Amino acid sequence: MIESINPATEEIIKNYELMNDEQISQILHHSYRAYENWRNTSLDQRIELFRQLGETLRSKKEEYGRLMTREMGKPISQAIAEVEKCAWTCDVYADNVKEWLKEELVEADGKEHRVIYQPLGVILSVMPWNFPFWQVFRFAIPSLIVGNTAILKHSNAVPGCAVTIEQIFNDAGFPEFVFQTILADHHQVEDLIGSDMIAGVSLTGSTGAGKRIAELAGKHLKKVVLELGGSDPFIVFDDVDLDVVIPKAITGRMQNNAQSCIAAKRFFVHENIIDEFIEQYAEAVNNLKIGDPQDEETDIGPLANHTQLKTVIDQLENAKAKGGKVITGGNVPDQPGYYFHPAIVSNVNSSMKVLTEEVFGPVAPIISFSSEDEVIEKANSSEFGLGGSVWTRDLERGERVARRLAVGTAFVNSIVKSDPRMPFGGIKQSGLGRELSKYGLKEFVNTKGINIYEHQ
Repeated sequence: MIESINPATEEIIKNYELMNDEQISQILHHSYRAYENWRNTSLDQRIELFRQLGETLRSKKEEYGRLMTREMGKPISQAIAEVEKCAWTCDVYADNVKEWLKEELVEADGKEHRVIYQPLGVILSVMPWNFPFWQVFRFAIPSLIVGNTAILKHSNAVPGCAVTIEQIFNDAGFPEFVFQTILADHHQVEDLIGSDMIAGVSLTGSTGAGKRIAELAGKHLKKVVLELGGSDPFIVFDDVDLDVVIPKAITGRMQNNAQSCIAAKRFFVHENIIDEFIEQYAEAVNNLKIGDPQDEETDIGPLANHTQLKTVIDQLENAKAKGGKVITGGNVPDQPGYYFHPAIVSNVNSSMKVLTEEVFGPVAPIISFSSEDEVIEKANSSEFGLGGSVWTRDLERGERVARRLAVGTAFVNSIVKSDPRMPFGGIKQSGLGRELSKYGLKEFVNTKGINIYEHQ
């Protein structure tokens, strides 16, 4: 059985039964057979279905948002915004897919040479709990609109979201079995990856999970896309207006209860303004409203589960034991739920877990720097390479530093965020492959060359 637990109350919402091997096998066979019809459905028809999918999401965005909030503690305003972003992404792909999939004419030695893009087959997605809708739709929209079918193995922390997402595709009018959800364990996922009916695997999750999936995919020669952990640098030069930067630093670290791969997790602040930054940042953190995520005024809800809470406590205690100074926060309130007061830590060093590990909770380590070269070296010292942001009035310097960051996506004067019009993904231990935009659209396709010569 899978228990869906409300992290704000620690109460069981509902129990779900894991599927057995026979049920999963049937789902796989249904998906494989549905692929032949779906791939031959005209692109115009698929586009119209995705427009309907966007409208379906919008029509019940409050209902879906509250489902997410109950299962993983996301503040309700952010949960509703997550549904809206999924709907917007449907629109973006419906508007652009024809241009992004346009055949390319190449000059070579024959009469005509073209590059075309065709679907691969059934794609398995293994998704996490932290963005229960967005992570799934971010994968599903580009994968399905090109003609693949999909099977979702969602995190067992959000089974209600998992089964609801399948129903949303059905409600939007998609053909039967084009998108299906399974409730499975890790061994069943491994068996699926080994099946000849699976053409590719997309995972969003931890680096450890990514390595295991990559190992299995490589063993069976399956295409794989991995979006893994991050420890994004947030670099602040001394020419900024802190009244502008501090609110962004709060959002960048604390959004989604600080449980985001692309959250700002290491704050590098120029030595000339670091004391002022810490003072203002601590004040802003202390003004956050921590509480019931169903309350629209709440800024920070609970962490998703007890394991997450224990891990964050351990990471902070490790920093304190090694000389880190907790400026504010870091305590666990005496109440039900997996709550943790956001902490700011100074006097950190590279031996501490708050810098060497991904911190999936509201802890913000702050590091001083004096020069551009120094901060780039420090920022790039992480094993992760997902995203990063640079804050400065000097846009030439901002772009120069952004270009030198060893990350998959860099921002100047903005928090790191995903946008369906731009590619998203990481390097190093943060994964491989890309999602979103025309680049994500082409991850699970056969890029085929068509070469035509005159008959001699």
